[in-house]
Amino acid sequence: MTLREEKTTAEKVAALGGIPAKVDVEAPIISQERLTDGVYRLTAVAPSIALRAMPGQFVQVGINKSGTLLRRPLGIAAADNGTGNLSLIYRIAGKGTLALSQLKPGDSIKVLGPLGHGFTTKVQKPLLVGGGMGLSPLLYEAEYLQRHRCNAGVLMGGRTEQELFWRQLFKDYVNGIHITTDDGSLGTKGFVTTVLPEMLQDNDYDLVIACGPEIMMKNVAAICRELGIACEVSLERRMGCGLGACLSCSIDTLSGRRKVCKDGPVFPAEEVFF
Repeated sequence: MTLREEKTTAEKVAALGGIPAKVDVEAPIISQERLTDGVYRLTAVAPSIALRAMPGQFVQVGINKSGTLLRRPLGIAAADNGTGNLSLIYRIAGKGTLALSQLKPGDSIKVLGPLGHGFTTKVQKPLLVGGGMGLSPLLYEAEYLQRHRCNAGVLMGGRTEQELFWRQLFKDYVNGIHITTDDGSLGTKGFVTTVLPEMLQDNDYDLVIACGPEIMMKNVAAICRELGIACEVSLERRMGCGLGACLSCSIDTLSGRRKVCKDGPVFPAEEVFF
């Protein structure tokens, strides 16, 4: 499908009063930016996905002639309803993401999405808590909330100052950036859980949204439970199809067997067995 054809499809569907739940498109790349060592931000034109995407959802990305069989699930870092641009921030972690990083403007990727259920967006005063690449979907949540006149706070953690280039990406969308680093090179020395209890006790946050390493989310959820504050977490699992058919991302929850790709990736923290 050409860019013009895809735009026409999106326009026709919108005119009919709805956007497909998910689509599979060939998306032209318009920019590929290196943010730090091994981390890139790719922006492609995918109007029929950008029009539908909500914070916390993800897409399955495939690369022509990459030598990889399965697509890679990537959280949506930004989706512009006006331009139809879709941004993904990813870290090189293997053959597929290495091939992705070598693409240039004018190349294209296969994108299936938007997939899964996202973050809560109807909230008064949320705190976003993230570490590593978990900050990517939280960035879209922050931008979305700010656009709807709800400024969230963000607590971000990393091993070193170099890992927290994210603060520049978040600064226009949040009301306060709080930082921890393992080595103390920036912000408070320690983990996000080092400062989280005091932050929650000193503020009237009504929801904590966490995304990052599983041990971090487990500890964040425990703190929220102890203080009686609602919490939701975004899980990451290996996914074959992203549609709930292959069962490779199934997990046990308080509500029974669930699929991260279809029933998540965002779950109420109290539902999850960490």
